[in-house]
Amino acid sequence: MMVTRYWIAFIVVLSCLLGVLDASAGDADPRYRACVKKCEETGCIGQKCFPQCKFSSEGVSIEGPWYMQEPLYLRWKQWDCQSDCRYYCMLDREEEREESGNGPVKYHGKWPFKRVYGIQEPLSVAFSALNLAMHFHGWLSFFILLYYKLPLKQDKKAYYEYASLWHIYGLLSLNSWFWSAVFHSRDVDLTEKLDYSSAVALLGYSLILAILRSFNVRNEAARVMVTAPLLAFVTTHILYLNFYTLDYGWNMKVCVVMVVAQLLLWAIWAGVTHHPSRWKLWVVVVAGALAMLLEIYDFPPYQGFLDAHALWHATTIPLTYIWWSFIRDDAEFLSSKLLKKTK
Repeated sequence: MMVTRYWIAFIVVLSCLLGVLDASAGDADPRYRACVKKCEETGCIGQKCFPQCKFSSEGVSIEGPWYMQEPLYLRWKQWDCQSDCRYYCMLDREEEREESGNGPVKYHGKWPFKRVYGIQEPLSVAFSALNLAMHFHGWLSFFILLYYKLPLKQDKKAYYEYASLWHIYGLLSLNSWFWSAVFHSRDVDLTEKLDYSSAVALLGYSLILAILRSFNVRNEAARVMVTAPLLAFVTTHILYLNFYTLDYGWNMKVCVVMVVAQLLLWAIWAGVTHHPSRWKLWVVVVAGALAMLLEIYDFPPYQGFLDAHALWHATTIPLTYIWWSFIRDDAEFLSSKLLKKTK
């Protein structure tokens, strides 16, 4: 949802500062490196061998393209020789560490997760999918409220003047959570860029929406004046990330600025408005902030599945329901005010 999603950029900065020293402890391990090197040369780790690691002298796979050697449901995952070698060497090394009484460490900046049907982080994928479903339910119920329950104008348009803005927000939210699920399913360059780009697009649009709603901007010309520069900046930033360089540090700074601006706007507006459902906005802001503490307390995945980030995804599910409930209440509140003026 919108407000809880804002916190991710700010907390990522703090979590990176806290975890940077341990970010690559696993892949710096000499035993792990030796295992990966041997696997890539021989195509085997112990008794387990990978056909995609068998190459001819020209560097071409002997048994044909790797994606033709896997089951259909795994082909799209793009698990190549290096990926499989790293994964199974990581599992072996973690078993050794557990036997010696040592805790898990990160490999290439990520905790050691266990795959399920080729999915890298199954619980994060499941929770992202549930968030997507919750957003779809919220947007659909909002649509039904506007066009089937509340009175409409003579031209069949809703009285609620922010209806189209929330429809766009709903679509961007669905898009963002969809790519979040895909990215957690398989972290490759393409899915990473799509996830980052979708999140930035959602944050940028949400800032525009926060300004328009909190300042009650209803004039079309004024809306264009607010939207145009911010939309141009967000578009340029996304193009920069995708076609110039995926600069994590610069992207964090951009997201933090947008996050802080939006939180201040919603918090101040919730404090001064007499909106009957302002308490729901406070619940989302405060609970979302507390939930994001999970991003600071970055614990390793329990049994190789449930980590702090997956748990954060789980907490946003009920908050998304409350957020869309606030949006529906806002539609009813403003529509009733406009109807009283027209009578």
